[in-house]
Amino acid sequence: MAIDHGDPVELQAGGRTVTITSPGKVMFPERMETKLDLARYYVAVGDEMMRAVRDRPTLLQRFPNGVRGQSFFQKRIPDSAPDWLVTTTVATVNGTESRAIVMADLAHVLWAANQGCLGFHPWPYRADQPDETDELRLDLDPSPGVTFEMVREAAADVHDFLTELGITSFPKTTGNRGLHLYVRVEPGRDSYAVRQAAVSVAREMAARRPELITAAWWKEERGARVFVDFNQNAPHKTVFGAWCVRARVGAQVSTPFRWDELPTINPDELTLATVPDRVAADGDPWAAIDDARQSIEPLVERYRRDLAKGIPDAPWPPVYPKMPDEAPRVSPSRARQPEA
Repeated sequence: MAIDHGDPVELQAGGRTVTITSPGKVMFPERMETKLDLARYYVAVGDEMMRAVRDRPTLLQRFPNGVRGQSFFQKRIPDSAPDWLVTTTVATVNGTESRAIVMADLAHVLWAANQGCLGFHPWPYRADQPDETDELRLDLDPSPGVTFEMVREAAADVHDFLTELGITSFPKTTGNRGLHLYVRVEPGRDSYAVRQAAVSVAREMAARRPELITAAWWKEERGARVFVDFNQNAPHKTVFGAWCVRARVGAQVSTPFRWDELPTINPDELTLATVPDRVAADGDPWAAIDDARQSIEPLVERYRRDLAKGIPDAPWPPVYPKMPDEAPRVSPSRARQPEA
């Protein structure tokens, strides 16, 4: 017998009426929050979320039966989607194309939420300018054994380094154990240049704080350190979006915050239930992110100097073709020759 999750509910967003079906379906079991709760959360933070994701192609991760059910990435928007839904064609570096949703307005966010989307992964460019990567995304990824206090410390160090170069950055929680730092990038940069900038940040931080931070792509070399994941900036890569609700039982949100909040920010406390009141009281910590595009030339120049010194490009993920300046892409343990 099918479970009755209630009659559909209509919500107004983006100048449209969006219908939420099965509104009573529980998506997050810790507080029994439903699909309607999820949709109403996005309405509550709609202005702030659209500042972060507007006009960006977005990969959807769907959990049709809530966080404890099966999930899948929806790489292609079906033909059955409403005719007002804005989409665009995205392509991998290998040329594989798919039809992705473009977050044109809040109605698009609610349509995706109604599909059980608990993971919005926007691309770092606007749909009408696919060759202009406008976000540098620094993913501070905790290795096993790393505490969140260590991630905080690493974030403060990265912030200090970028500030030295005159680069303004904006932090957010991942909704889990790490932190993301975003930089709004000057026009004229593609994803290759932005990745080069990220490689430079990772190398500099590993040199400054080798006991805390690593730029090692191979997990076997990282130890209990914070990894600055530069490859999150490789072409066609996406990152979990700002203000998006994570697929955790407590409905944690990937939440932007101010730098002066870093010492006390607690990702587990930032949830679907608490973030709207926080925004209503304090506003959007990323309100100024579009005010000034940042020059990443100092970082790209560091990368070029490394190449000139004979230091190769950092390793790329295995799904990418071999890159011109890349060293042999093999893990250190496999590269070691057996003793005679």
